[in-house]
Amino acid sequence: MFSLADKSLYVEAIDLWIDSMRSRGRCYVSHGHSDHAREHDTIVSTPNTAAICRAKFARREARTMQPSLLAGFKTPKPPRPPSQFEEHGFNEPWVSGNHRLTLFSAGHVLGSSQILIEGEHGSFVYTGDFKLDASLTAEPPEVKPCDLVLMECTFGRPQYAFPPREEVAADMIAFARDALDAGAVPVFFAYSLGKAQEAVAILGNAEIGVTVHGAIETLCRVYETCGVQLPKYERYDVLTFNANGAVVWPPSGKALPKALRGKPVRTAVLTGWSMDRSARFRYGVDRCFPLSDHADYPALLRYIEMAQPKKVLLNHGWPDFVYRLRRLGIDAEYLEEHSQLALF
Repeated sequence: MFSLADKSLYVEAIDLWIDSMRSRGRCYVSHGHSDHAREHDTIVSTPNTAAICRAKFARREARTMQPSLLAGFKTPKPPRPPSQFEEHGFNEPWVSGNHRLTLFSAGHVLGSSQILIEGEHGSFVYTGDFKLDASLTAEPPEVKPCDLVLMECTFGRPQYAFPPREEVAADMIAFARDALDAGAVPVFFAYSLGKAQEAVAILGNAEIGVTVHGAIETLCRVYETCGVQLPKYERYDVLTFNANGAVVWPPSGKALPKALRGKPVRTAVLTGWSMDRSARFRYGVDRCFPLSDHADYPALLRYIEMAQPKKVLLNHGWPDFVYRLRRLGIDAEYLEEHSQLALF
């Protein structure tokens, strides 16, 4: 039996939470993005996800320890004991009770995994966020046959069919070179984990100099520690910044680096939502590039075709994807709050 409560999936048979947004005793974390990774007593993950979480938790703790003007008026919360990590490599199964558990690559960002739970009543896969296209900085994705799959469907509408990644990368490189030739600095807004490292690889491999935000640099170092070879990049410093290359910057706030204010820049955002006609105006940038860490609509269908599940459960996306699947003869259901389903 498993259930969805408080936006968290709980597998009762093995007492395991999955990607819970509340702190739990023991929780499987599929990858290091903040909308999936929280601090728990024990985190079940891959070694690379554990390394990313340690770095992000340490950075978060450092921020919370900074002095505040309200410090004299608020009672500080006691520090949370650090999370313990139960690390499992890809395709290295282990046993929990009467069930066999296996983590395998989701191809989303470095270390991202899916979890396969097998028991006497069948097999269940939770995909978390995934993509099927190969990338420069994440492990190759994998699909396993199962009886029941719970998959994210962020881009579960037909208009979200991304161009080949090689084509997107070539367009990014051309945009950067055109900006530099015109005397402007190309700025790419990208999430600190995943797309930022991919942007560093794409631009750096094209021999374009890259400067990154401090949060991005921290995670680039984790990637390198985990064996990912990135081309040369520099951490942004307002005093030493050299405007002879591209800048990769987190999208939050869209504020330009201080050293670029008042100077000619050309801005771009890296997101799957670039397929929307209004994206450029919504993000307030010069260009949008559909470089995504998620599966597009054709890939969602391809995943189901490869996994051959008897039933498909959906979350984190368009609920109407259910009806598109049902029209194709696929037994599909959107997982709602407080849903309870029996398999194990």
